Amino acid sequence: MLVRDTVHGIGAHLLERLLQQHNAPAAASCSCGRPARYYDRRSRRLLTALGEVEFERAYYVCSHCGRGHAPRDRELDIEGQACSPGVRRMLATVGSDASFEKGREQMELLAGIQVTAKAVERHAEAVGGDIEARQQIEIARAKQLDLPEVTAPAVPILYLEMDGTGVPMVCAETAGRAGKNGEARTREAKLGCVFTQTSVDEQGRAVRDPDSTSYVAAIEPAGAFGLRLYTEAWSRGWSRAQKKIVLADGAVWIWNLAQQHFPGAIEIVDLYHARQHVHEVCAKLIPLDEKLRKRMTARGLNRLEKGEIEALVKLLRELPAATEDLLQLRANEADYFTRNQERMRYPKFRAQGLFVGSGVVEAACRTVVAQRLKHSGMFWTVRGANSILALRCSRLSRRFEDYWADRAA
Repeated sequence: MLVRDTVHGIGAHLLERLLQQHNAPAAASCSCGRPARYYDRRSRRLLTALGEVEFERAYYVCSHCGRGHAPRDRELDIEGQACSPGVRRMLATVGSDASFEKGREQMELLAGIQVTAKAVERHAEAVGGDIEARQQIEIARAKQLDLPEVTAPAVPILYLEMDGTGVPMVCAETAGRAGKNGEARTREAKLGCVFTQTSVDEQGRAVRDPDSTSYVAAIEPAGAFGLRLYTEAWSRGWSRAQKKIVLADGAVWIWNLAQQHFPGAIEIVDLYHARQHVHEVCAKLIPLDEKLRKRMTARGLNRLEKGEIEALVKLLRELPAATEDLLQLRANEADYFTRNQERMRYPKFRAQGLFVGSGVVEAACRTVVAQRLKHSGMFWTVRGANSILALRCSRLSRRFEDYWADRAA
């Protein structure tokens, strides 16, 4: 560690000398469009991956608007920043992976850079916020039907999966919102996955293409999320897909979005959610007779597996319901299967070599959201949570380095 610190010190000294070697022209363009005249050279300190450095750069003042600026700061992407792009990248990485305090410890241990937990939070949320702002530009283009056609090979099968999961929030973000047991303590983060499939295994089961999954997520209304997922799907080749699949549970908001933004897609309700509905309705309607409950559950699952949803609904409607609440439950479950019957023709979907389970988005609820935002004692603002979600989606979709390359361009 002593050798590392010594080498960093030498590197920081060399970096200072390198940054000093910069020509200063007599004039530079101001943001108002007028020329700004050279005024003097001013010093600034900057935290870099080698440690803190201090250097001078030319400073210009515009005689028209009176504003002053240092063009060198813009060239180095350090305008209004206390850290270099390299350090900001580190802070964003550790801040997206673990608590901000843990990120502070990692920066000190792994990079020898001492920062506060608040600095990790501030920079991680700033980078995530900038990623989100750039995404909003693309979403606005999608809203105006101004997305470019992508010239690329056709995609055999493209899947969209959607789900939602609660994120613990500070009290101000849930005030006046109803929850399951009184006032809400969470807000729903909507999550979408896009991935491709080009093959099946020896048993004819679908195989997801390696490294083909990209993610979008945000705490926002369903309408805004629909445009977000549409933009992602378009960038992944939705217009070029030979088969388009929307796969999710039976939530009404999901299928409303599917019909609004993805008409013509094959719609599939996750088989495992459907099975859970069969188990739960039988357990609640037949709580005491275990033999009858098991027999009726097995019959219901058999009809579900065969895609015989009309027969399944008939079976459910014949189950005993002793109270008004159970009558309503039975009616709701029958309506659920009736509403989604064409999305539950599982033998037909399997014959086409398609997925019938939404395991990708189920896993994403854990890896994208829960592993970072749902630890004990964590409470978020919507802005902070959305910044970290944008940051994690960028990293897990393998676009984080592209973001930094775009900033440097």
